[in-house]
Amino acid sequence: MSDAAPHSQSSCPGLSRASTDLGATGKNVDGRDKPGHDGVRGRGLRALSALAFTLILAIAGFVGWVYSLGPLPFDEARQVSTTIVDRNGKLLRAYAMADGRWRLPVDAKINVDPTYLKLLFAYEDQRFYAHNGLDPLALARAALQLGTRGHIVSGGSTITMQLARLMEPRRQRSLHAKLRQIVRAIELERTLSKEQILDLYLALAPYGGNLEGIRAASIAYLGKEPKRLSLAEAALLVALPQSPETRRLDRHPDAARKARDRVLDRMVEEHVVSADDARQAKAVPVPKLRKPMPILAPHASDTALSTVKDAPVIKLTLDANLQKVLEPLARDRAIALGPNISVGIIVVDNESGGVLARVGSADYFDESRAGQVDMTRAVRSPGSTLKPFIYGLAFEDGFVHPDSLIDDRPVRFGSYAPENFDMTFQGTVPVRKALQLSLNVPAIVLLDRVGSSRLTSRLRQAGGNLVLPKDETPGLAMGLGGVGVTLQDLAQLYAGFARLGTTKPLREVVTDRDDREPLRLLDQVAAWQVGNVLLGTPPPENAAHNRIAFKTGTSYGYRDAWSVGFDGRMTIGVWVGRPDGAPVPGLIGRVAAAPILFDAFARTGKTLAPLPKAPRGTLVAGNAKLPLPLKRFRPVGELVRTGSEQALHIQFPLNGSRIDVDRSGSRENAAMPVKVAGGVLPMTIMVNGAAFGEIDGRRQRLIDPPGPGFARVTVIDATGAADTVVIRIQ
Repeated sequence: MSDAAPHSQSSCPGLSRASTDLGATGKNVDGRDKPGHDGVRGRGLRALSALAFTLILAIAGFVGWVYSLGPLPFDEARQVSTTIVDRNGKLLRAYAMADGRWRLPVDAKINVDPTYLKLLFAYEDQRFYAHNGLDPLALARAALQLGTRGHIVSGGSTITMQLARLMEPRRQRSLHAKLRQIVRAIELERTLSKEQILDLYLALAPYGGNLEGIRAASIAYLGKEPKRLSLAEAALLVALPQSPETRRLDRHPDAARKARDRVLDRMVEEHVVSADDARQAKAVPVPKLRKPMPILAPHASDTALSTVKDAPVIKLTLDANLQKVLEPLARDRAIALGPNISVGIIVVDNESGGVLARVGSADYFDESRAGQVDMTRAVRSPGSTLKPFIYGLAFEDGFVHPDSLIDDRPVRFGSYAPENFDMTFQGTVPVRKALQLSLNVPAIVLLDRVGSSRLTSRLRQAGGNLVLPKDETPGLAMGLGGVGVTLQDLAQLYAGFARLGTTKPLREVVTDRDDREPLRLLDQVAAWQVGNVLLGTPPPENAAHNRIAFKTGTSYGYRDAWSVGFDGRMTIGVWVGRPDGAPVPGLIGRVAAAPILFDAFARTGKTLAPLPKAPRGTLVAGNAKLPLPLKRFRPVGELVRTGSEQALHIQFPLNGSRIDVDRSGSRENAAMPVKVAGGVLPMTIMVNGAAFGEIDGRRQRLIDPPGPGFARVTVIDATGAADTVVIRIQ
């Protein structure tokens, strides 16, 4: 052992020396610096610094790239087709966007069937509510399926990533585009709730052509909202957005069917649906035609669109179910009545004043019937439909009662001599019957007593905008249709009878605040009396009696036929005629409009509601039990006898007469005599409310006539009895 050690040292003397020198000097034998520990560490630090700098640059570049993306285009993504819905949220009509796309707003909780959502999540994004925009497990699964099966079985994109792609569409499919989707998806998750992301995706998902979103697709392809879908329908709507143009039902129905079936197969694999259910769903054929978007209440929708600005959803007071049954009624009746005839129908809720249905024409798209003209808002001659308001004011004034007697006989008001529709006279009839039979003479006689201006003022006060001919003042002819009014105003006024004397301004657009105040039409008793009388109006053939309070009307020349009726719940108005105002021989309200009115009430599907009970203080009595002044109505100048004395009566001037006054000569020549018969002296003459002296013992007196125009001359005797005539001074 001792001999081995020196031998080993002597065998490598150079190595030993070199090692000793290297350790002592820190340099190689050739004089260069040694590659020792400090040099290696310096290189490592420099490499690490370079790597960190590169990483910082990369991160900075990535952050800069992210910021360069700018904000997400939420404003554009949230643009949708304006939709008009009814009081219950049902779609009445939608309007395409400016570029022609159909994109309807979606609320998954309200608009979408849960079956569809279950299939969507299982097929597209199983952990939608768990991830933050990116699902690594889904990406790994997609890569594994691609590697093992050789084709894409499921994508790795989440619903949020797909929404990002829809908001910022890119033609190329690259790593850069995928990275952009991931960044945008994370941004979406930080900005929106899961519910908002889902709703936005369901509104933007493409379905081919100009259809975007599940609602537009379901309505166009299936003809219904996606609230209730079969398994086959739900699978079809899940499959279409994967390749919307190559699976369009109206162009490639076979490709759409195969895609639907693949969705069903996946659902069976995922144990979402049973094999039997999937087999039955596959047997269902797919639609091959695209259906038109619904257009219910087109006139009301057009009006709402023009008045309500920047609202994606406009809610109306209309009832879609009622609108759906009344539009065919108007169309069918118009066709039966003849060419160029149109029909307007409006239904009003009595209590709220909300419009429940508005049929503006027989057919919105029929040009021969001027379908786009809303006849519920057109000003037309109302015929006899204003008569109930004349009687209502007469009842309110207390000089007539529904069971009073009134004469239907020839009468003349100056040059105006009203006649009945059938050119006959009924003699003495109850006021009730005079209104129910729509006799013209009693209505005009009562209007003369009530006053045309007062009637006009009261109706306008209650919301009825009466339109008079240019430069005309209200006259007696307005009682028979010599004025213009719209069907909607007429319906509002008639609803005032059911409301016992007040009207509610009509409302069609639902707003958060309703500040409409009731408007006065009549006192409660008078309104109830009119409704009670109209309830007994003889109905059309084959219709039940005493069910609906209604009135008909026919304008001069058979241009307009009307019928307006009400029960305790609603008021319905019907107009029939030609929109251009041309006469239609034989067009009568009772024959043309009344049957539509009764049919409309029947189609509401509701039991007729009774009218309100008689208000407190209402005098309900037959003619025999009425007070003497109410037993019989007598026109101005024909009053009831008082005791054994003859009733006061102005013999001259005659009521309605025209008096020509010569003011060029003496005062005596210009004077106008007033002569009376009966009554008890002393008597006082009043002209237009001002006293003009007393009648002498011969029951006559000369007075200075007032200026040109109409004048009301009244004589009052000692007992308080009075007689009045209205004359025209020229």
